[in-house]
Amino acid sequence: MTAVLLALLAAVGYGVSDFVGGVASRRVSALRVVIVSYPLSVLLMVAIAPLVDARMDVGALAWGAAAGVAGGLAVWWFYAALASGPMAVVSPLTAVLVAGVPVVIGLLSGERANPAAYVGIGCAVLAVALVSKESPDDVTEEITGGRELRFDRRVALLTVGSGIAFGFAFVFLHAAAGPAGLWPLVSSRVAATLVVWIAAVATGHFRAPTGKPLRLAAYVSVLDVIANVAMLYAFHGSLLSLVSVVGSLYPAATVLLAMVLLGERVGPLQKIGMALALGSVALIATA
Repeated sequence: MTAVLLALLAAVGYGVSDFVGGVASRRVSALRVVIVSYPLSVLLMVAIAPLVDARMDVGALAWGAAAGVAGGLAVWWFYAALASGPMAVVSPLTAVLVAGVPVVIGLLSGERANPAAYVGIGCAVLAVALVSKESPDDVTEEITGGRELRFDRRVALLTVGSGIAFGFAFVFLHAAAGPAGLWPLVSSRVAATLVVWIAAVATGHFRAPTGKPLRLAAYVSVLDVIANVAMLYAFHGSLLSLVSVVGSLYPAATVLLAMVLLGERVGPLQKIGMALALGSVALIATA
């Protein structure tokens, strides 16, 4: 039960972080936000990691770095897919892969839970797909300048690659959980920073934002640390398949905030998805 609550806290942290980052990205490119938020996360992790009893473990640090590389690549590819493809396809497909990849790997590695938990996993995967489903609206048209967005081969590869990379970030973080304390998160944030900096240089976005976007990037870094710490501890002695699928429910928090604070429309499918998300957590908590 504790692991599920921690994973739920992580999902809220990831979701609020995505919301704040999304608000900042309406003013500057998303990569310009993360090239600041990620290194700030490194500083925060370096500050708090010594406060937790830990035993240095090279293997755990390596798994943490692998999680950071996977997460950094996922962010890069996801934003690239959104820039060229329809969000109504890119977002839910990515979300399903984020939820599904750790579940499949967990089951293949021999993890087993009670039948109710498996029903919860199925509901959760469906929930993230429905919650992430978005329809083109006036805002989308304004952002794209009226141009048609196609789900072509390049966008499909970026979308699938992003979802799989996000999923493996959870798998690697699960492998890093253990006596090394919070230090795997330090190596994770360092690796992720290097990846997004390379991406920003390659795409011509290596410029730190100023003003409000800079302040929002700082908030994102704090939320990122909270979410990742909660997720790491949720993984301690817990099943990868169950914890990951709860953590992947983060789009529900993003959509809820967008609805309440920005007045964005929430479709009937998204409302069904949010209800399914709550039900899935209850079922998984029985495991």
